[in-house]
Amino acid sequence: MENGSNKKELTLVARWQAWSPYLHSVLRIVAAIMFILVGTMKLFAFPIGMPPNGGTASLLSQIGIGGILETFGGILILLGLFTRPAAFILAGEMAVAYFQFHFPQNVWPVVNGGISAVLYCFVWLYFSAAGAGPWSLDAKRKK
Repeated sequence: MENGSNKKELTLVARWQAWSPYLHSVLRIVAAIMFILVGTMKLFAFPIGMPPNGGTASLLSQIGIGGILETFGGILILLGLFTRPAAFILAGEMAVAYFQFHFPQNVWPVVNGGISAVLYCFVWLYFSAAGAGPWSLDAKRKK
């Protein structure tokens, strides 16, 4: 009986592990949607405007350029199109954002409000190396 139980556990683990490439794509898609919302907030005041007054960033300001990168780079990553170069550029953007805006306030991301910048930096760095996964236009282009 114990042998059959172990076999079922192995089968369940193997089936769950088989989902790994698809969950890779799901992580990319969800992270991209959240990232796009940061950009659209800056560019279009959608779904809400930028604090403190609810407005938008000047297009050619540093924050406006960040919004352009976040919106349109995020769309590329969402689609899984040119994912590696787009993710590499966005990882760099997030590193700059962290060290320019957050780090000078305090060394700790939980104190300086930089947790999302650090997390996005490393998520995009990961996708720049790992690619988009099977549910992507990059995967379709390779076939």
